[in-house]
Amino acid sequence: MSRPGPDTGHTSLATNVLGVPGIVFLVLAAVAPLTGMVVIAAIGIAVGNGGGMVAAFLLAMIVLLLFAVGYAQMSKVLTSAGGFYAFVVKGLGKTMGLVAGFVAMLGYNCFVAGAIGTSGFFTAAVFKDVFGLDLDWSVWSAVSVVLVFLLSRRGIGVSAKVLGVSLVLEVSILLILDFSVLFRHGFSFAAFAPSVMLQGASGLALLFAANAFIGFEATALFGEEAKNPVRTIPRATYIAIGFIGAFAAFTTWAVVSAIGVAQAQDVAVAHLSAGDLVFSVSQDYLGGGLTKAMMLLLVVSLFAALLALHNSATRYLYALGRVRVLPSPLGRTRVGNGAPQHAALAQLAFGSAVALVFRIAGLDPVADLTASMTGFGTLGILTLQLLAAVAILVHFRRTRDRRVVKTFLAPGLGAAGLGLIVTLAILNFPTLAGSSNGIVPHLPWLLLVVALAGLLTAAWLRRYRPETYQALETDLEAGQRS
Repeated sequence: MSRPGPDTGHTSLATNVLGVPGIVFLVLAAVAPLTGMVVIAAIGIAVGNGGGMVAAFLLAMIVLLLFAVGYAQMSKVLTSAGGFYAFVVKGLGKTMGLVAGFVAMLGYNCFVAGAIGTSGFFTAAVFKDVFGLDLDWSVWSAVSVVLVFLLSRRGIGVSAKVLGVSLVLEVSILLILDFSVLFRHGFSFAAFAPSVMLQGASGLALLFAANAFIGFEATALFGEEAKNPVRTIPRATYIAIGFIGAFAAFTTWAVVSAIGVAQAQDVAVAHLSAGDLVFSVSQDYLGGGLTKAMMLLLVVSLFAALLALHNSATRYLYALGRVRVLPSPLGRTRVGNGAPQHAALAQLAFGSAVALVFRIAGLDPVADLTASMTGFGTLGILTLQLLAAVAILVHFRRTRDRRVVKTFLAPGLGAAGLGLIVTLAILNFPTLAGSSNGIVPHLPWLLLVVALAGLLTAAWLRRYRPETYQALETDLEAGQRS
């Protein structure tokens, strides 16, 4: 596979490595179902609409499935390791594509930096509680980073297998809890009463529900490494979105039924500071032994999310290095398994450096590091999804595609829903991030800075390095394979 420019190093990713299950495992591990329930669902119940959070997950799923209709059609005409950045190049042109690439690059890298802190903090807390081993969170973060690098260096196929095992374990423990509640207590249909779904801050509930899907867009990133990507990527996307929505709604339904739909919000608020709502339900229905097992699996879930998000962030660095927007060594891969090891090392170096700065400054790994980095990362990825949705609409309108439902109506409704979610994220950013400390409330302005940097870089490349600017588009063609 040839690439623009004179570099003769190995720049090809491994091909025909990932089937539908492998991509689904990579995506769902990034979503981290157990972490999503313990953290995101619990917060959504508390600050959103209580028992109505069940319906919020289903609504978010519908919005994203509508978007996925156009996404599936776009993935049939474009296969690229650039993911949504490549979609924006195809639909909105090279300049806006570069803006999207910068948003993706910073968003994912910030998300990984936050995940390093989250993984370290919860691992330290769980190991102290379960085993009595008391180590600083930064030690566990460093261990996580080393393991992530070693696994990613082995190639994407190895990561998919590791993440598959993790996913099965964390989903299994939650299903045991769900069915324990179902058989012993039953599920309450009061969660679907209009008065419950519309109570409280239903907009915040939708925002947190959408947050639980962050990572599904990574299906596009693995197109060049997929078996028969024209079929594999759409199928993996539909399965990932459908599973996330159904599983999150089912588990949340179990939790609010166990604590009572009417008082779900008050109970969740009482557990908010400790973050143990799901664990308290588990203690009542599964007992101490399985609850400790769930706590240990939370550590596994967080590590799996870090590994999956690292793979996604690495591929954006690789794609931009391949076209020489970033230094060309980032676009080189390891001979034998196609792992973009230079991009992987740079990505982990950035995330580790950010975490280290927070540690040296004595800042809290959750209230400061996770809140700022993961908060902005979430906003960046949501914005990337919106840009891709608009690009898909523009591309198919420009080509005068006659499939109105698949390329206009469904993706148009999905884009409108994503527009609402991004607006909610900006207006409620401190709540989304979980902190109003320091500069956290002002981080959304960083999106404008990133967008401006993308526009200025595009203008500079167009004038002084036209071959690189043109490569933003030609690289998409190079990434195609039958």
